[in-house]
Amino acid sequence: MTTTTPVAFDRRPDEYRHWRLRVDGEVAWLELDVDEQGGLVPGYELKLNSYDLGVDIELYDATQRLRFEHPEVRVVIVTSAKDKVFCAGANIRMLAASEHHWKVNFCKFTNETRNGMEDATEHSGQVYVAAVNGTCAGGGYEIALACEKIFLIDDNSSTVALPEVPLLGVLPGTGGLTRVVDKRRVRRDLADVFATRPDGVKGKTAVDWRLVDELVPRQDFREKVLEKARAFARESGKPADHGIELTPLEHRHVDIDVAGDQATITIRGPENDPGDLHEEGASGWFLAMTRELDDAILRLRTNEVEAGTWILRTQGDPAKVRAHEEAVLGQKDWLTNEITHYFKRTLKRLDVTSRSLIALIEPGSCFTGALLEIALAADRQYILDGPPIDDEDSEERASIQLTDANFGAFPMGNGLTRLQARFYGDDDHLAWLAREKNRELTPAEALELGLVTDAPDDLDWEDEIRLALEGRASLSPDALTGMEANHRFVGPETIETKIFGRLAAWQNWIFTRPNASGPEGALRRYGTGQKAVFDRKRV
Repeated sequence: MTTTTPVAFDRRPDEYRHWRLRVDGEVAWLELDVDEQGGLVPGYELKLNSYDLGVDIELYDATQRLRFEHPEVRVVIVTSAKDKVFCAGANIRMLAASEHHWKVNFCKFTNETRNGMEDATEHSGQVYVAAVNGTCAGGGYEIALACEKIFLIDDNSSTVALPEVPLLGVLPGTGGLTRVVDKRRVRRDLADVFATRPDGVKGKTAVDWRLVDELVPRQDFREKVLEKARAFARESGKPADHGIELTPLEHRHVDIDVAGDQATITIRGPENDPGDLHEEGASGWFLAMTRELDDAILRLRTNEVEAGTWILRTQGDPAKVRAHEEAVLGQKDWLTNEITHYFKRTLKRLDVTSRSLIALIEPGSCFTGALLEIALAADRQYILDGPPIDDEDSEERASIQLTDANFGAFPMGNGLTRLQARFYGDDDHLAWLAREKNRELTPAEALELGLVTDAPDDLDWEDEIRLALEGRASLSPDALTGMEANHRFVGPETIETKIFGRLAAWQNWIFTRPNASGPEGALRRYGTGQKAVFDRKRV
């Protein structure tokens, strides 16, 4: 599946084609009502409430608006507006016709959106519950699995299913296998039976196997679900408050420049001191920068697939960056909580991006605290030890600065800080770094502390950077993707790292195999009446 029109990720509820968002006090309804003719790319119909990237972009937008615009909401009910079908999952025609990179980016984005729903439940007290009012298969069940509770309509016919293995020759790749055994603690032999049954499981068996939490009678289904949601809301300690509007996105602080096989993301620091975060709303620097960076990552991933190396730069006054960081991290209310976790999720998006990330720290940059996390997310960091290249008489020099933001505010998917991942198991070094907080570190000090890869002087800078970038571009992109993903995630495994590092990696491999996507593969032959022909050699 290809498109010549760049994919945009900025949406508004009044533009939704596939979701209905309705807020009723402390409960919100998020209803899936997919427009069959509303596919993002021509060539398929979104039947049975199946989804493509466009449907999921709207879901992502809705989850963001619920957190920022409706902090009064304590429970979000995810259900279907159609009769007898909750969701059939990712659209099979779309998957079968899509190029490999499109499938992979689609799966990555849907995974991140499901993780975001769980993050809202865990960190914002905005509990997601799934009201499964009909057939729920594949990615549809994976949406339900991302919710804290799953209610299944008791109509003697509705099922939950993960039919990807028996029907399509691929995996339930949006966290399905992982969440079944890790989150819902389904016994592994029952999980094996479940994931190899194309017809799924219904009724009491689904409850007994922990696949759903509770059956709800068909009569007055919505009213009964609402009663349960209100009971959850009463138990919540989440304070009610007024939200801020997520105004249409403008790129004022993050620029993207694509040239050949490289893309440069430049983040500009704030020009003014922080004001009242609630009055500033979406125009406040930290939130605005985060929204723009999030959008930049998504657009580059989807629309610039041949830009294999991303260069990360910053420009601005480090003191002003620290002031804005302290305004967010130093206050404890719902908005600062949301901004903090949003920046955390954006950094995680960078962590799982399959591009080579190179941070260039030059005079005039502002890699301090929160913005230093962007450099630490990179595969390599180079700092210029000398004056600006275009002004050799200048006394300006590059520096970086560690703050409290680097010691726990923005953990990675493996639960570690980026410093803990960088110096894994070296507690003495981490203690040394903690003692170096809150002061400017020169290039020599940054190199000594192991915070940068190299610190070329102004005479060597351009050649060193050119050689590093050219060397990167000469290597196999596939091998780099595997190598970078392995290096970035050291240490403990979590549901998140299992989904991105194990489940997604296997899915990507299976997507390219003839048993799935070859002319006689199961994914290609689905719905044709022809059986798939498998290469029986186990690899």
